[in-house]
Amino acid sequence: MNQTAPHPLAVTDSDFASQVLKSDRPVLVDFWAEWCAPCRALGPIIESLTENYDGRIRVAKVDIDANQQVALKFNIRSIPTVILFNKGQIVATFVGVRPKAEYEAGLNKLVA
Repeated sequence: MNQTAPHPLAVTDSDFASQVLKSDRPVLVDFWAEWCAPCRALGPIIESLTENYDGRIRVAKVDIDANQQVALKFNIRSIPTVILFNKGQIVATFVGVRPKAEYEAGLNKLVA
């Protein structure tokens, strides 16, 4: 039985509210773009967090080129920007590529 590792959920302008703001679990959202080298560098960290916190949090990615309404709503000015939501509220924002431990510290405050 070969189980595949969980992957971040691709979220769009149209399903952001249902997937993130109305989630019953904390959601870590990576705002990124295909052309952004630091975003690609952050990718493996985001994938790792998806695996490590599977079942406790939701991890999502928003392509800001394809989903400009969400990017505007949350005032995304530089990427990567990672925002941690809990019960529809922003609880932490990380701009730029941060060490994995910084994301984990934010997540650990919300999950046991």
